[in-house]
Amino acid sequence: MSLRIVFMGTPEFAVPSLRILVENGYDVAGVVTATDKRGGRGKKQLLEPAVKKYAVSQRIPVLQPARLKDPAFLEELRRLNANLFVVVAFRMLPEVVWALPEYGTFNLHGSLLPKYRGAAPINWAIMEGEKETGVTTFLIRQEIDTGDLIFQEKMDIGENETAGEVHDRMMELGARVVLKTVKAIEQGNYILKKQDDSQATKAPKIFHETCEINFNQPTQKVHDFIRGLSPYPAAWTTLNGKILKVLKTTKETVAHEHPPGTFLSDDKEWLKIATADGYVLVHELQMEGRRRMNVQDFLNGFSFG
Repeated sequence: MSLRIVFMGTPEFAVPSLRILVENGYDVAGVVTATDKRGGRGKKQLLEPAVKKYAVSQRIPVLQPARLKDPAFLEELRRLNANLFVVVAFRMLPEVVWALPEYGTFNLHGSLLPKYRGAAPINWAIMEGEKETGVTTFLIRQEIDTGDLIFQEKMDIGENETAGEVHDRMMELGARVVLKTVKAIEQGNYILKKQDDSQATKAPKIFHETCEINFNQPTQKVHDFIRGLSPYPAAWTTLNGKILKVLKTTKETVAHEHPPGTFLSDDKEWLKIATADGYVLVHELQMEGRRRMNVQDFLNGFSFG
């Protein structure tokens, strides 16, 4: 069997998966990615998706449809004459797209499906205190993240690891599993496994408004919430009427008399915030209007006295 692949993805997370296919000699006929967006200071700069940048560097044709059901885009897609679509960190596909190739369309998802179906699986796994997560490849069908499983691989989550750190390790693991999946499809050597919907949990998109920290909870829960949202969109509280993003913490479980949410500091080296049964020790943070910094640099220009 000779595979001709169209790769669909947008952010940095998807680049290693595309790169590993190219470096292993697979015929990547084209890349489908998001449209360029304006960003930077004053939104004056036109920002290209990470996947597009890599594809252009490899002289791979790039399609950037605004609408996936656009007849002109569908015609371009058909002309690429691919027999397998590979999807990593892209948007939901209509059936007219995912049903097109002979060998189907598979997706790489950042959880051990059926757990954490949805847009933010890494964040939710950490916020829920999971000790392990992983990646899954599955054949796409209409309901999001519900298709038959191809491969899964697990990875541990460190007790202080942030979503950003897990993301960076996972994108490399994901690339290896994408390559394994493509090889298995090429050889016809895989067995599909249905998902057990009774075990399914959700990982919906996260919004800034729901990222405010509730300190009136156990220390472990607060710590997991903070690291599960770091570095983006970031857990936050308020200090002197300004938004304070808390980005890196460790935990200290100890009985105390301080109301939850109380800030304590020596104004030099350490800052901690009271929880229901202890404290979170803050190591990295970002005050509204300022850059991200470690706690010592922050305290150098701020006093709780």
